[in-house]
Amino acid sequence: MNKQIQFFLDEIESHIKKIPLDCEPKALYQPVSYCLGKGGKRIRPLMTLLACDMFGGEIKQAMPPALGLELFHNFTLMHDDIMDNAPLRRNHPTVHEKWDANTAILSGDVLFAISCQYISQVPDNILRQILDVFYKTVIEVCEGQQYDMDFESRHKVSAKEYLEMIRLKTAVLPAACLQTGAIVAGAENKDQEKIYRFGECIGLAFQLRDDWLDVFGQHEEFGKQSGGDIIANKKTWLYIHALQKGSDKQKHLLSEAYSDNYSAGDSEKVSLVKSIYEDLGISGIAQNAMKAYYDQAFNYLASIDLPDARKEDLAQLAEYLHHRKK
Repeated sequence: MNKQIQFFLDEIESHIKKIPLDCEPKALYQPVSYCLGKGGKRIRPLMTLLACDMFGGEIKQAMPPALGLELFHNFTLMHDDIMDNAPLRRNHPTVHEKWDANTAILSGDVLFAISCQYISQVPDNILRQILDVFYKTVIEVCEGQQYDMDFESRHKVSAKEYLEMIRLKTAVLPAACLQTGAIVAGAENKDQEKIYRFGECIGLAFQLRDDWLDVFGQHEEFGKQSGGDIIANKKTWLYIHALQKGSDKQKHLLSEAYSDNYSAGDSEKVSLVKSIYEDLGISGIAQNAMKAYYDQAFNYLASIDLPDARKEDLAQLAEYLHHRKK
């Protein structure tokens, strides 16, 4: 990361640490502080600041909504972990594991409310536009999460359905972060649309990378339970394409592993599914798909009528995300 990006990341972290969470009742606010204190890449608020800077806006005005979007993201993680019964997040116990599900639900709710407070701290002349983008994103993320849960109990999910699910659950948030920065900077509507599409493509590739890392990443670096998606019966991009490419025997083994009647332990299940992915070359196919989305993203970025030097930071961030290990 270059100095400018690191400066923005340091500023974001500094502002997050200043969020007043030493409040009563402590049982409500301590899990929020714990969640935010576990770190994270802070990519989404960084996108807001970088987009604002690229279009010549005031970073000071973009910081509150950038923080609000990061808080919203952490709220979704807190509730998502409950639904997935995930034991780890960023190499630490999840909130519902450290406390309990009821605490995680309520603390997540207050985190969402705080995120709305920060989102609203923009000049009045753009408040309605910012809120429209934010609430549209909130609704779409919830739609994506519902699809994700629905898919767990379905025997078949198409690649098209899966991509729409991850577009909603994952990709619209970075897209909204970038558009928010563009709005603060006063960018034209056509450029807002282009930067939104750039973020959407980055988000799709980001989730495919997450799917890949869940199976092929280093557990210590990834910070989540290895094979967690397999254990949770998530029909990821990898699983869907393995079903399409596999032999009848491999399809049967995959379907059996994802059935409610599968009797082997979690480690055996992960090992079986991963071996089928390896036999079918799913890893390489997934990486090619990620690259295709990043290429699309760069095409959108290139179409924005600004000097290339103004786009360098976002381009560098996209390259980093493309090759990330966690």
